[in-house]
Amino acid sequence: MTILPQFEQLLLVYAAYAIATASPGPSNMAIMGVAMSRGRAPAVVLAAGIVTGSLFWAILAATGISAILSAYAGALFALKIAGGLYLLYLAYKAARSALSAKEPQALSVADGARANYSAVYRRGVLLHLTNPKAILAWIAIMSLGLKPDASPYVLPAILAGCLMLGVIVFGGYALIFSTGPMIYAYQKSRRWIDGTLAVFFGFAGIRLLSSR
Repeated sequence: MTILPQFEQLLLVYAAYAIATASPGPSNMAIMGVAMSRGRAPAVVLAAGIVTGSLFWAILAATGISAILSAYAGALFALKIAGGLYLLYLAYKAARSALSAKEPQALSVADGARANYSAVYRRGVLLHLTNPKAILAWIAIMSLGLKPDASPYVLPAILAGCLMLGVIVFGGYALIFSTGPMIYAYQKSRRWIDGTLAVFFGFAGIRLLSSR
C-alpha cells in the first residue's frame, strides 16, 4: 500500500474516533457533571482517567487480545453487567444530589486543593474499562486502520493520533464546562442538572444491561 492511501485511511480512523468520543455518552456526561459541580482540576483529572482507559483498550485491540476477549460471550457479559451496574450507581449518586435540598457552595481554590484526585482518576479509568462498547469500537478502529499491507508506522500513528484526539475532546469538555458561566448555571439549576444526569446514567445503565 502506498503512503497516500495509508494517510487517507488514517484520516478515516481519526474521523471515526473523533465522532465517537465527541458524541454524548456516559464519559462526556460525567466530565460535564464534575466540571460544573467540582471545578476544572477534578474534571481534567477525570478526563485523564477516561483517556487512560481508552488507551488501555486501544493497546489490547492492537495486540489482538480484545478480539479474543470478544469471542467469549461470558467475558463480555460480565463486563456488560459491571458497566451497567456502575452506570446505575452514578445515576443513584446524581439522583441523591438532585433530591438534596442543600444549596451548592461556590467553588474555590481550597475546594480544588482538597479534591481526592486519585479517586477521581480511578473513576474515569473505571468508567471506560467497564464499557464493553469501548472494546468493540477499538476492534473496529484497528480493523479499519490496520490492513495486511500496512506500514509499520500506521499502528503508532493510530495510537498517537487517537490519544491526542482523546485529550483534546475529553479535555475540551472539562475546560468548557468548568468556566464561570457554566458553574454559575449549575449553582442556579443544580437539582435540574443532577436530575438530568441521573436520568441519563440510569437510561444508559439499563440499556447496557438489557442489550444483547
